[in-house]
Amino acid sequence: MSTDFAAARLNMVESQIRTADVTDLPLQDALRVVARETVAPGIKAHLAYAETEVEYAPGRWLLRPRDVGKLLQFLKPREGEKALAIAAPYAAAVLETMGLSVTRLDGDDLTAVAGADYDVIICEGAVTAAPAAWTKALAIGGRLGVVERSGPVGRATIYVHAEDGVGRRPVFDSTPPVLSGFSAEPGFAF
Repeated sequence: MSTDFAAARLNMVESQIRTADVTDLPLQDALRVVARETVAPGIKAHLAYAETEVEYAPGRWLLRPRDVGKLLQFLKPREGEKALAIAAPYAAAVLETMGLSVTRLDGDDLTAVAGADYDVIICEGAVTAAPAAWTKALAIGGRLGVVERSGPVGRATIYVHAEDGVGRRPVFDSTPPVLSGFSAEPGFAF
């Protein structure tokens, strides 16, 4: 039995993306054409459009479709902008389809950011807190989207680099696994 990925992709946009108030039409158009199954390992390709995170490499996950759609919409990516995709192969492909110039960072050290002055930075896995290296790589007006998680539920958070510094705003709940290397330090609690 083979999976009809084109039908699954359209269903994902109609039932998971649009119903989550993702109304940006260029973003919807990109989500309709980017083959999410190509960034999931072969044995997990059938999960590409399910409402779940998919581990594409050890300790690395694709955000569930709803969450990546919402996070991208909050980032307001526009054609011609410069983007950095951190452990985010699917988001990178979507941004490239939307006409952004994308640098991908998916090695052992996700805080070793190459370059600077990014208009958009996105990470598809959760971290306990956004590393300073990520916010420092933002251009003035640049936006970073990441899920910060130290407990059972994380918060998708948008950082914006303004003239007077970097502001932070949580935008919705999300529960992806924490990326390998970003786990919270265990501590003593009563």
